[in-house]
Amino acid sequence: MSERKVAIVTGASSGIGREMAIRFAESGYAVVVNYLNNKDQADEVVEACRSSGESLAIQADVSSFEASKALVDQTLDAFGRIDVLINNSGINRDALMLRMKEDDFDAVIDVNLKGTWNMSKHVTRTMFKQKSGRIINISSVVGQIGNPGQANYVASKAGIIGLTKSLAKEFGRKRITVNAIAPGFIETPMTDALEEDVKETYLAQIPIGRFGSPVDIASTALFLASDDAKYISGQVIGVNGGMI
Repeated sequence: MSERKVAIVTGASSGIGREMAIRFAESGYAVVVNYLNNKDQADEVVEACRSSGESLAIQADVSSFEASKALVDQTLDAFGRIDVLINNSGINRDALMLRMKEDDFDAVIDVNLKGTWNMSKHVTRTMFKQKSGRIINISSVVGQIGNPGQANYVASKAGIIGLTKSLAKEFGRKRITVNAIAPGFIETPMTDALEEDVKETYLAQIPIGRFGSPVDIASTALFLASDDAKYISGQVIGVNGGMI
């Protein structure tokens, strides 16, 4: 069993997930870097994590119940424990409702919401035995306020908030906290693909006057995983520059 605390970060090959994996490693965690397709990028994250300690890349599609279980089992085989689960994997398939295809709705729900449920389900037994653990789910500001053209994405992120609150009530008796982070507009490869006029529209809604960084989310996740946050559970922490 690892002497370090162990964190799984899903969707950790780039963007917010990458930053969280590296920051947790720098803070003394052994880190499992989950990825779907970007093996080379995941390996780069692992190397960055290993400069501070132990790390391992594990390929898994979190939308699959069986693949999620295999990810948890491989983590336990490697490290013997799981202290923190960060459900970060997410995709978007944006379109107005009139043009949105059923497959695009299903795919987003399967990865973002079902994937969060899958991973939380599979760490439950281990965390219950340990009588400790932190589950941190990555939602979104749009899951709180809605957004045109993103009915699937918003539904998945709003669902994560409801799931977070329910699991917090179930898991509290085992001293496991469950919280959500709702990022605002964070500069990642996903947001980089947006048109400049769209970015300007969002920027005008942010009182702080700048877009967020993955570091802002990673710092919040580290706090929620720390002993300083042991009495915080069932909460949605908005990291949005005052956007709402």
